Amino acid sequence: MRITINTFKKITVYTFSILSAMSIVAQEEGEIDHKGHTNQNKFKQLYDEFATPNVYRNASGAPGHQYYQQQADYKIKVKLTDPSDGSEPKLTGSESITYTNNSPDKLEFLWLQLDQNKRSKDSKTSLIEGDVMSPYYRPASFTAKFLKERFDGGFNIEKVANGAGKAMKHYINQTMMRIDLDSPLQPGKKIELNIDWWYTVNEHIPGDDRSGYEYFKEDENRAFVIAQFYPRMCVYNDVEGWQNAQFWGDGEFALNFGNYEVEITVPKDHMMEATGVLQNRKEVYTPTMLKRFEEAKQSFDKPVLLITQAEAEVKEKAKSKEAITWKFEAEKVRDFGFATSRKYIHEMMAVDVLGKTVMAVSMYPKEGNPLWEEYSTKAVKQTLQTYSKMTFQYPYHKAVSVNFRQIGMEYPMICWNWGRPKNGKYTERERTSTIGVIIHEVGHNYFPMIVNSDERQWGWMDEGLNSFLEYLTQQEFEPGFPSRRGPAKNIIPYMSGDQSEISPIMTQADNVIQLGNNAYGKPATALNILRETVMGHEMFDYAFKVYANRWKFKHPTPEDFFRTMEEASGMDLDWFWRGWFYTTDVVDISVKEVKNYYVSNKPNAFIRDVLQKRNMTESELIPLVFAVSGDSEDFKDVDTSKSVTGNSQNLQDYLFDNFTAEERAKLQDPKFFYQISFENKGGLVMPLIVKYTYADNTTETVQYPARVWRKNDKEIQKVIPATKKIIKIEVDPDAVTADINPDNNVWPKQEVKSKFDTFKEGK
Repeated sequence: MRITINTFKKITVYTFSILSAMSIVAQEEGEIDHKGHTNQNKFKQLYDEFATPNVYRNASGAPGHQYYQQQADYKIKVKLTDPSDGSEPKLTGSESITYTNNSPDKLEFLWLQLDQNKRSKDSKTSLIEGDVMSPYYRPASFTAKFLKERFDGGFNIEKVANGAGKAMKHYINQTMMRIDLDSPLQPGKKIELNIDWWYTVNEHIPGDDRSGYEYFKEDENRAFVIAQFYPRMCVYNDVEGWQNAQFWGDGEFALNFGNYEVEITVPKDHMMEATGVLQNRKEVYTPTMLKRFEEAKQSFDKPVLLITQAEAEVKEKAKSKEAITWKFEAEKVRDFGFATSRKYIHEMMAVDVLGKTVMAVSMYPKEGNPLWEEYSTKAVKQTLQTYSKMTFQYPYHKAVSVNFRQIGMEYPMICWNWGRPKNGKYTERERTSTIGVIIHEVGHNYFPMIVNSDERQWGWMDEGLNSFLEYLTQQEFEPGFPSRRGPAKNIIPYMSGDQSEISPIMTQADNVIQLGNNAYGKPATALNILRETVMGHEMFDYAFKVYANRWKFKHPTPEDFFRTMEEASGMDLDWFWRGWFYTTDVVDISVKEVKNYYVSNKPNAFIRDVLQKRNMTESELIPLVFAVSGDSEDFKDVDTSKSVTGNSQNLQDYLFDNFTAEERAKLQDPKFFYQISFENKGGLVMPLIVKYTYADNTTETVQYPARVWRKNDKEIQKVIPATKKIIKIEVDPDAVTADINPDNNVWPKQEVKSKFDTFKEGK
């Protein structure tokens, strides 16, 4: 039964609170603080933090009526060498970019990203990090750090020309290239850029890079995952102008949507997957593979192997010297990536995604088995279904998971994921880690590949939202899955850590010390708490889906997300965004104090003294009902076995004078009154979830909205009238708010015993 003070609204209008009396005394003694201050209320609206709504992004969080975004279409031809003579692989390419200026601005120059320059010999990336000597090094790490000459894998730009073939003046600033225009590119106009380049492909492992090759010493083969391999247009928008911040490594990418036509030449015995629809399948597939491909399109219950392990092992030994060209086309994608090797096993399975058939695809070397053949494609399937249910129907025709050592990285329709058994065996941790990373990276197809946020600036907008959906997917894939991120308890070690190493979520990715916790873990937890504890599933899911659909194939900002979640749910959540995203406050709510009261029509000495200071006569006291602390010395004169009406004759008279017998029968008659003080020690305001345990071992859990802290975010009191004695009070009993200190959440009778209890026990 829920018992609240509101139950006694008609009665308590006559109750004189002892706290009010104490306030009167303080005022009369001149203890009022007159020092002014600005509005620091944690429920203050985020007007100062949010960008002003405008014609491009309106106040509801939706695209404005003049919203625009640029278009960048690519025609690319590349050749990848896979030498067996010990030399490094090389990628050479040429591209034609058609760039459309949909903005209302004249553009005097254009900016392109040259991300490979992070690996150039003169890159400044390593110079921005502090460094200390380690007490020990693995030989490979020591050699790479101190003995080897720096690898040079930056772009070599050989041509920059316009559509007429005229050379264009350009300037390279580390990972950015500016192309100067002879005349400004006018709104609504297009320009063609032609660029030739080459670079030496890096080995992935030493630098822990996002792309490159993995070398398999046992059979002297390589597997390639290739991305950021071509000069890419920077984003120009209403928020940043040109987003041309340097690529230092952690802050990922801001990219335009466009259409791609890509031709990739590789050794003839390679198997390949890439962004886009394969255009020449009959040329690059064998007849057997084509037959199996048709079978896979009808197989919804298990994957079909297009290339078996035995067939891949044969190709590992042959090492063809011939070349072949794969052709792909993709519409409305923001990037392009591909994976290729002669080592790959290849499998596909059809998936029903809200009524649409999508191919779930896996590619992996034999070293990935048996783990990958058992779980990869199944994890892809679950990701497509859960994410689509929470957002929108997956718009592309496939989603590909590629096995690659020590990396998880995403691109439109394709991603690479770690997970390797050892000697054909894997632990439970290796199993769940592999499933987890596949779900996460495939999930990036939605955020940021479709809901296209600026990763360079706001890493959490894709990583955090994606980690939240990853958690939901893992639980649907396997109930009880040991998810690393999402559950409130998992973020407590980070949030309770050294504040000097913690940044607000709203921090640029390169400037964060603990990026995984900051951009992945904490926002995922915040969204999970928002869904489970603050908003509820129905309200959250509706608002989240509105956001995803409003901003699919567009460029949202944090304000767009925050505003949409509020606008679509009808809930004021500024307090939540401020606490979780703009500060490093923590959740630490304690039960500070529990006071017991009795109710009587006889004032004690303290009450009489206070009322006399108010110049109230004894006759004026008679109609009042008094709440007296259990710590009062006058308490011994009260019969504690009686209920409210038993201790207050005036109240009984009032009940008989103002209520019918039927109405009186419906009123509660409490014996116990508690004033509980809750202290917000961590600073982060949250719903106050309290479990009350009564003497008969029954329990009641009450969730007070976060706004209970709106007038005092340091400490609040709640008055609880009860027909049964409370023997235990517990804050956040199910650990759903990420409270960092559960030790102060409980008031147990055996540890906190009041004078009220001592008196009743006759001691």
